[in-house]
Amino acid sequence: MGSQVRECSVARTLELVGSKWTLLIVRELLLGSHRFEEIVRFTGGPRDILTDRLRKLEDHGLVARVQYEQRPPRFEYHLTDLGRALTPIVATMREFGDRHLVGEGGPPLRLDHSCGSEFHPILACKACGEAVRSGEVGIASDSA
Repeated sequence: MGSQVRECSVARTLELVGSKWTLLIVRELLLGSHRFEEIVRFTGGPRDILTDRLRKLEDHGLVARVQYEQRPPRFEYHLTDLGRALTPIVATMREFGDRHLVGEGGPPLRLDHSCGSEFHPILACKACGEAVRSGEVGIASDSA
């Protein structure tokens, strides 16, 4: 009997942003590091791999390259609206790591919300606003 692969938006998204270095680039851009040297320093990634990942993000419209110096030509990298749509993914991954994988000394980075409180993302239903807990979401009957 043949297996049926589930068509999935998660798989399509991972094709684009599923590598460690790609998500670390997005993290740095979200935190305000826009120059290549900053991205290299704060990710610790190999220059050739980071260059490749930045090109891929630019090719897919998640990052825009903006020239800030003429001679020699130098560029900054900025997330587009599409790239900023990855914010909840990166925030949720950080929250998971802070809760379940943190070493001695606690989380390495504290983020504050504009309300003044420490930021902790939650997943909520867009329709009713309720926080979503494990087991409360299922496949719609007309999708199966």
